[in-house]
Amino acid sequence: MRVLLTGSSGWLGRYLAPLLAENGHEVTGLDVVPGAHTQVLGTVADRALIDRTMGEHGIEAVIHAGALHKPDIVRYSRQAFIDVNVSGTLNLIEAAVAAGNDRFLFTSTTSLMVRDDVRGGAAPDGAWWMDEDFGPLAPRNIYGITKLAAEQACQLVHREHGIAALILRTGRFFPEDDDTLAVPSGLNLKANELLHRRLTVEDAAAAHLAALEAAPQIGCDTFILSAPPPFSRDEAGDLASDARAVIARHYPEAEAFYAARGWVLPDHIARVYDPSRAERRLGWRAKTDFGSVLAALASGTPLPFAHDPDYTSPIVAQESDLCMC
Repeated sequence: MRVLLTGSSGWLGRYLAPLLAENGHEVTGLDVVPGAHTQVLGTVADRALIDRTMGEHGIEAVIHAGALHKPDIVRYSRQAFIDVNVSGTLNLIEAAVAAGNDRFLFTSTTSLMVRDDVRGGAAPDGAWWMDEDFGPLAPRNIYGITKLAAEQACQLVHREHGIAALILRTGRFFPEDDDTLAVPSGLNLKANELLHRRLTVEDAAAAHLAALEAAPQIGCDTFILSAPPPFSRDEAGDLASDARAVIARHYPEAEAFYAARGWVLPDHIARVYDPSRAERRLGWRAKTDFGSVLAALASGTPLPFAHDPDYTSPIVAQESDLCMC
């Protein structure tokens, strides 16, 4: 299948493009900055470029993974977020319909589910259990607002034209340090997050491949992508009050492995992402979870996730290079 992949120079794109190619797909990458998997330079906000690319490359399916993200809020206006995240998504799915494509994937984010009260801590009765039916949705910044609007645009075009449109709300998979959380940080934080809100970039790429194959049979649906949490809903209260005790029930060895590394387990977990719908409907389950971390700590092998505190997104790197000229 001839696939248009936006965001092909980004973190996900560098893993997803070769995975698609390995599975027999012909990939055309589109991004605003050059990259190893990018053939078309330009913005998704340029409808003429999108139409031309669809025709010249005979595109049969679109994976829209390009976007302005939360860290870009300090660099770009709200209008830029609307142009790229909303208008760009509409440009792509309308062009896909015009080209006769039968499937469209939209890479969204669990961030749009994090309202102010969710951001502030646990629910009154325990940790927020966040599946695709969680609501009401009230994104707290322009990033979340535009991603939610783009999701709704995909659903609208599906209803009107029948194109299969799958929305993939990814948990965290970025390699750099968190821009707001400092303690714990780095590897310790990423390991902790695999309990409830993170997945590896490799697993994110694999989920997109599974969704591409399943889309025509599903039609339209939304999926949370995260490592499977070891917890159940009835543990939500205990997670909010004493997460270490809950973790010890599932992984009694965790405390000792963490202590040997100088790490700390979370005292409280305020929200848990539930990816079970993706397993049921897409046949996808993240290969890396918290148990994978403990296995690596036990064996002394490398940790099963990427961590690069110096990672800079391609668009930021390009802007820095221009400023230095």
